[in-house]
Amino acid sequence: MTITFAELFPHCLSPGTLIKHTSHSHRTCSVVSCRNPNNSHDKTSINPPRLKLSAEAQTQLQSSDLKETHFTKLLNRSCKAGKFNESLYFLECMVNKGYKPDVVVCTKLIKGFFDSRNVGRAVRVMEILESHGEPDVFAYNALISGFCKANQIESANRVLNRMRARGFTPDVVTYNILIGSLCSRGKLGLALQVFDELLEDNCKPSVITYTILIEATVLQGGLNEAMKLLDEMLSGGLKPDMYTYNAIVRGLCREGMLNRALEFIRSLPEKGCTPDVISYNMLLRALLNRGKWDEGEKLVSEMYSRGCEPNVVTYSILISSLCRESKVDEAVNVLKLMIERGLSPDTYSYDPLISAFCREGRLDVAIEFLDHTVSTGCMPDIVNYNTLLSALCKNGNADLAMEIFEKLGKIGCPPDVSSYNTMFSALWSNGDRTRALGMVLEMIKNGIDPDEITYNSLISCLCRDGMVNEAIGLLGDMEIESSDFKPTVITYNIVMLGLCKAHRMDEAIDLLDRMVERECKPNETTYVLMIEGIGFAGWREVAMELANSLLELDVISRDAFKRLNKTFPMLDVYKEVARAGNL
Repeated sequence: MTITFAELFPHCLSPGTLIKHTSHSHRTCSVVSCRNPNNSHDKTSINPPRLKLSAEAQTQLQSSDLKETHFTKLLNRSCKAGKFNESLYFLECMVNKGYKPDVVVCTKLIKGFFDSRNVGRAVRVMEILESHGEPDVFAYNALISGFCKANQIESANRVLNRMRARGFTPDVVTYNILIGSLCSRGKLGLALQVFDELLEDNCKPSVITYTILIEATVLQGGLNEAMKLLDEMLSGGLKPDMYTYNAIVRGLCREGMLNRALEFIRSLPEKGCTPDVISYNMLLRALLNRGKWDEGEKLVSEMYSRGCEPNVVTYSILISSLCRESKVDEAVNVLKLMIERGLSPDTYSYDPLISAFCREGRLDVAIEFLDHTVSTGCMPDIVNYNTLLSALCKNGNADLAMEIFEKLGKIGCPPDVSSYNTMFSALWSNGDRTRALGMVLEMIKNGIDPDEITYNSLISCLCRDGMVNEAIGLLGDMEIESSDFKPTVITYNIVMLGLCKAHRMDEAIDLLDRMVERECKPNETTYVLMIEGIGFAGWREVAMELANSLLELDVISRDAFKRLNKTFPMLDVYKEVARAGNL
């Protein structure tokens, strides 16, 4: 339930009547901003740069009597070198001289333009091929695949219709592309409709077709439907592979049917398939996530007995599970065993250990571990470093964190937005506002866009230091239509707390109405902050009357009301309420 102040409490509280400010109708424009002044949100198209041909190409083109073979060589060479704009130029020259374009080269060019996200030029290549050459199913499939990857499903369907109109029958690859694209976007219903079209076209589905559908069905919790698809696949004479069977294993594990998953894995040899390490890893992770260590050990033993060697992922699962249960020394032993058996740990192997050391306050060991990973040739990723930076800052070692932060770019692991957010908060908390704000500017200068946490951290820091007007200005930046990050209830609650601490309750009430207008639903914290603000501003009776009304409307819990009643005791007024609620 979303409630505005005017609706709830019109008789005793309205903006401007609770607290009379002499000079608090502040302007909310802020000198602080996370917006990049160089970033333009103008969506208008920009003319492409003029084409620069290679010296060899210019020399070749100066000859007016170029034959078809010359054009073909130039086209193939530029396409192979990834110079797709140059290839398109040669293709245009070629057809203008009356030569027929090669469908194989054009198909490569279509894929190249889609890979470089130049949809318009990929379409232009197909237009040339349709007008001057002979497209085939492979060329149309490349175009349909490109549109699907670009999330332009309508365009893909139009190509499919055009393909049929020109006398081409879609093959199973065409349908797999469409079905796979729809499934990856969670549109299983539409994918099944396309599957029905496939059957109506007398096109025989492949193992890949069924595997895509089974994986998507499992992801949407339809394990029984997935099993029906598997049965349908078998009855159609198709032999599932381990990708198909592993999709079923994944579904059984997701649903917590671990015994059934184990039985399924053990039955695979009868079906002509040998369970692979992926099958065992999925089940092992599911068992250990539920704390079933005995079953997990038995499963690993079974892997060995069946000739299935554990891989890096297997050991990483064991390490992660041990760290989660604070068995860090045992996790280190597993890491050593892994190395002894000739496997090279990756960042997923090291990350749980680094996180565990940080969690336990063993930061010196975490740093040594990071150094060790570098010495073994396994470069830690930014997630590893962010874990360490966060732990150092929380433990008051911001200076050491800054030293590590400044080295990240030099060691080939440049900081990301999370790194900057961590260092910004640490510097501000240490009282170094100038360097903290410099972090935000440096981040934007380096082309890293701020995220929701950046805004919330900055707003929180500003409010904590009494710079509420600047915080409101940043909130305004988030609220504008072109903003990539809209304020959430957390953002509004941070500003609400700042206003309440400053006893600017009329503006706090306005902010609540502003939230509702922007369809951001206030939560219990929002209302509790408002009640506390009113109470601490000297209106205890009003605050508890509001709390009682919200309790009756089920907007705040009885526990919240109990805490508020202890904070603002009004025993004479609320004796009956306390007795009725057994508080």
